[in-house]
Amino acid sequence: MKLIMTGVTGAAGSQMYLAALADPAVTHITVLARRALPDWIPRPAASERPSVDVEVVSDFLKYPADLSSRLAEHDACIWALGRSAVGVSEEEYTKFTYGYVAHAVDALQEGGVATKKTAEDPFRFVFVSGEGANQDETKTRQMFGRVKGRTEKMLTSLPASSGISASIMRPSYFFPSHAPFRQHTRGASARAADTVLGPLLKTLAPGLYTPVDQMGKFAVELAKGRWSEETLFDNQRMRELYKTMDQTG
Repeated sequence: MKLIMTGVTGAAGSQMYLAALADPAVTHITVLARRALPDWIPRPAASERPSVDVEVVSDFLKYPADLSSRLAEHDACIWALGRSAVGVSEEEYTKFTYGYVAHAVDALQEGGVATKKTAEDPFRFVFVSGEGANQDETKTRQMFGRVKGRTEKMLTSLPASSGISASIMRPSYFFPSHAPFRQHTRGASARAADTVLGPLLKTLAPGLYTPVDQMGKFAVELAKGRWSEETLFDNQRMRELYKTMDQTG
């Protein structure tokens, strides 16, 4: 499987990247990033699989035609590029969240993904949303919930003729389990909060906690087409299905 990934330097995307590196079904990863990957992100040796390429995208609202064509040759995308809604205008948050995803979909279609994929074997677009997102924008006053929900709705409304099938992940609270990733993706105050909230939620309110290693593997399984009969996966559903995956392999 040839996989596109975004947000690999973030708390969620970094764990998904590790899971993709470890999955033998993944033969190639193309990382879309604003700049070259930092040294703390692992890269396989040239002779190892999967191979990893980094495409530096200066503007996620504009894809060159040659890049669109290359992206359309892939089998799936895990879109984990995100940002906090705190202290950001709705216009800016909408551009980053909805706009970037919509233009990625446009790039895939301009690259001819619909001619390369079918309804039976679509390009799988895994979108990392979050608890609190709502596709009915009238039912939430939170900017995060409205904009994430709008993005979900756009993806899940794509027709079969587009060649793209979307899966939506809505994790709850999570934090990086890999020590170097914690250091680089979370500030000091967030890391301190993680040491308190993580164990508390895991023990007392597991419905509000998403184990990040499970989330990473789950995203890769969705990209491979597992559970394709479902579209939306909240924290509870992800944890239920992960248990069955653990039992069946």
